[in-house]
Amino acid sequence: KLPDSILHFDVLMLDIWNTEDKVQIKTYHKPESCVRTVQVSDYVRYHYNGTLLDGTLFDSSHTRMRTYDTYVGIGWLIAGMDQGLLGMCVGEKRIITMPPFLGYGEKGDGSDIPAQASLVFDVILLDLHNPKDEITVEVQSLPDPCPRKSQVGDFMRYHYNGSLLDGTFFDSSYSRNRTYDTYIGKGYVITGMDKGLLGVCVGEHRRIVIPPHLAYGEEGTGTKIPGSAVLVFDVHIIDFHNPSDIVEITGVKPENCTHNAKRGDFVKYHYNATLMDGTYIGSTHNSGKTYDVVLGAGQVVIGMEQGLIGMCVGEKRRLVIPPHLAYGEQGVDGEVPGSAVLVFDVELVDLEDGLPEGYMFVWNGDVSPNLFSEMDKNKDAQVDTTEFSDYILQQVEEGKGRLAPGFEPQRIIQNMYDNQDRNKDGRITEDEFKLKADEAGSHDEL
Repeated sequence: KLPDSILHFDVLMLDIWNTEDKVQIKTYHKPESCVRTVQVSDYVRYHYNGTLLDGTLFDSSHTRMRTYDTYVGIGWLIAGMDQGLLGMCVGEKRIITMPPFLGYGEKGDGSDIPAQASLVFDVILLDLHNPKDEITVEVQSLPDPCPRKSQVGDFMRYHYNGSLLDGTFFDSSYSRNRTYDTYIGKGYVITGMDKGLLGVCVGEHRRIVIPPHLAYGEEGTGTKIPGSAVLVFDVHIIDFHNPSDIVEITGVKPENCTHNAKRGDFVKYHYNATLMDGTYIGSTHNSGKTYDVVLGAGQVVIGMEQGLIGMCVGEKRRLVIPPHLAYGEQGVDGEVPGSAVLVFDVELVDLEDGLPEGYMFVWNGDVSPNLFSEMDKNKDAQVDTTEFSDYILQQVEEGKGRLAPGFEPQRIIQNMYDNQDRNKDGRITEDEFKLKADEAGSHDEL
């Protein structure tokens, strides 16, 4: 060195810290709604970019396209990150700067983080929960009244939107234009949903937040639901029923009720039909024509038959019919969804008294002792279908007999004839011919 020489140094400051330094936190985005913040022993999922103090990137979860998942405050992380994540909200973005003695200290970490390096983490928190968490339920809309709440063993139809805690969408029944249908409380769905669907009303909207240990756990479901993810379901309850349900009947009987509908009666009624959520199915009022059926003949669903039994002309009833007494799991394509509860508002307009069960024709008075010979018009000792039909129709026209109402007369008469034609040769002899009162068995004939 030359005496009295002046030295020049070009210096680039890469890092600076002090032994008194603490973790520095700068929040640059915080969501408007923050219902919960990170606490000691919480489990979090977050993305980060890690740089040195001079901006050199040493690591990023974004490049791996996978969050960093860990417990907070119990030593699973470097001390500075353990401190820096506390108090964060889901969706919050913050920069966490830590001195080396709260990072990787004197040894650094491999070739990427030198010794005694201050670290800067740009963090966004995506998810947090605690292993002790239960589901949380937020009722968003509750119908009034709510006559019934769901219980274990009920079968439910509901719509849902499913998202992660940061709002990332993963599934929706609406996109399939079809409800999700399942038993509840029986393990057919994830545990958290099983719990969250109990105690709901038809028409209710609620949000169910489910921690991963009550959902898909550490493994997730692959691409859509990551491991250890908290799930958020916004559900709308369309209907539910129990396999033990019977038809629910409400209404008020008219004061002048003289005849109650029974099996075999021919009834005419109007109806409006909807699903439990009010979705229109159909109405006889649109056509201006009544719906006409014979009770007990299997012409309508079982629940409708049960609901019409006992009605008086002029009576109005509301019938709530569970699917096992309606259209079952299959429903009616394009009209009634599978496993749907149906609501019918019915009014009985007319009623014609039916015949005793098992009879398709009855006499209004005494039966002629010469019945066979009166039928046998051409006196050939046998009765053909024309002679039989003409005779029965004549008795009906003269008021001496009555056919079962609600059926096509010729079909009834042919059925009666076939029962009398015991050897199936197409004609009835006097030996074959018997009145129903003389029969030991049950047949739909005279």
